[in-house]
Amino acid sequence: MKALLGDVLTAIVTPFGRDGSVDFERFRELAQHLVERGSDGLVVAATTGESPNLTDDERVELFRVAVDALRGRGTVVAGTGTYSTAHSVHLTREAHELGVDGFLVVTPYYNKPPARGIVEHFRAIADVSDRPIVVYNIPGRVVVNIEPETMIELAGIPTVRAVKQANDDLVQARRIVDEAELDLYAGDDNLVLPFLELGGVGGVCVHTHVAGPQVKTMIRAFREGDAETARQIDEELEPVYELLKVQTNPIAIKAALNLLGHDVGGLRLPLVEADEGEVSRIRDCLERLGVLSTAVV
Repeated sequence: MKALLGDVLTAIVTPFGRDGSVDFERFRELAQHLVERGSDGLVVAATTGESPNLTDDERVELFRVAVDALRGRGTVVAGTGTYSTAHSVHLTREAHELGVDGFLVVTPYYNKPPARGIVEHFRAIADVSDRPIVVYNIPGRVVVNIEPETMIELAGIPTVRAVKQANDDLVQARRIVDEAELDLYAGDDNLVLPFLELGGVGGVCVHTHVAGPQVKTMIRAFREGDAETARQIDEELEPVYELLKVQTNPIAIKAALNLLGHDVGGLRLPLVEADEGEVSRIRDCLERLGVLSTAVV
């Protein structure tokens, strides 16, 4: 089953210049590079894009640049979810007007709403656009897990079409596919293959910044019935899974991109750049992955 928004979605980093401002031109170049290297689309201004540290104006401009840069060659999924329903509705309306293809909406964080509050949050956001919503369930960051029963209720909202599930509970993942009947995306990169085996469609990934073609080939092989090749590629991707554990995302992937010559700059506080020891570990992972000499943007 092919996903509405694409099988491989890269949660793109937000490049910063030396002065800490968003480097929109570098973002444009990276966006184009990623869709040429295995990504069917991009998720813009989400966790990996450092959304908590972006102003609304910066987020909206990133959406605009992504739509303009890809021009239909890949989907643009706007990260419009926050802990405030009113704020999420505002960002979703703005992104809709810019022509994005869909929205990634995270579980409202910090304020820990009950299940019925989560459903009403998504219902309010859905009211301002007819484009698909991807529910982002990441209990490790927001504390609250969206249980399968709530996912089934969310599936009753016509534009809720998919789930980015950053939860390794395979029983819950199967219920999302079988009972909620939503497109299931792996929210952790090492879950792409296990979720495919459950009927998932692909992943919203970070590692595809540096391993996009391999991930695309793995998904294609699995879809074509070659599970052995898919498993072999998954094993070969172990260094990049290890890379992402070096430090809190997106610290490690930004360091990796800089090592590869993509010059995405640093991070905004409270996130900090990888230290010397971490950079050494990241370099080792890239070398074992076999991409350190890859041509750059």
